[in-house]
Amino acid sequence: MKTNKLMAAAVAVLMSASAFAQTADEIVTKHIAARGGADKLKGIQSVVMENSMTVQGMEIPMTQTIVAGKGFRQEMSVMGNQMITAIEGDKGWMIRPAMMGGTGEPEDLPAEAVKGQGGSLDPGGPLFNYQTKGTTVELVGTEKVNGKDAYHLKVTGKDGGVSDHWIDAASFLETKVKRTVSQGGQEVVSEVTFSDFKDVDGIKFPYTMETENPMAGAMTITTSKVTVNGKVDENIFKKPVK
Repeated sequence: MKTNKLMAAAVAVLMSASAFAQTADEIVTKHIAARGGADKLKGIQSVVMENSMTVQGMEIPMTQTIVAGKGFRQEMSVMGNQMITAIEGDKGWMIRPAMMGGTGEPEDLPAEAVKGQGGSLDPGGPLFNYQTKGTTVELVGTEKVNGKDAYHLKVTGKDGGVSDHWIDAASFLETKVKRTVSQGGQEVVSEVTFSDFKDVDGIKFPYTMETENPMAGAMTITTSKVTVNGKVDENIFKKPVK
């Protein structure tokens, strides 16, 4: 009798674990559908976002350009000074004005910074086709994000990097992401919340992003325009030669 109870308990645990994993996969499937569907996300070749970043009372114009699997570039104008961060494949560079500790000349990005920006080359995001990327997704539970129920997913990449994602239980759109990033040689926990989703060519994009970390403080990024699959000169990702 005791053996039978132990076997029944073991089977129950296995069934529970299987259902838990299946539920996580179902959530991801509904999330991809809510964003526009797998075919739409697969068809993204490039994205250009025109933004305005509000930080410490300043409005900073910012443009982000992504070519899937090839390059990422972010440009900002800070008090008349241009700041650029660019990734091309597994290498990166930046231009920082003197007021931000730079020289105004192109300089290589540290390896950890390039690694941290690696996901920027994937406009589909880490949850899209995650199995083929060697990524695992675990359902942690259901929590409140801005007063609404959300599914908390723990995402572990092929390289061992871990991030946490919250998927709204009603819309199945992503409302929050938390990850640890390297900034100035320090490990910093960064949280970003997403809202004001709008449809662009059949794909949902958040037009408001709010983030806060100990080094940069609170920031709000408001998007004014998103262009999908427009023409992009890929030379913008290459480090300028002096």
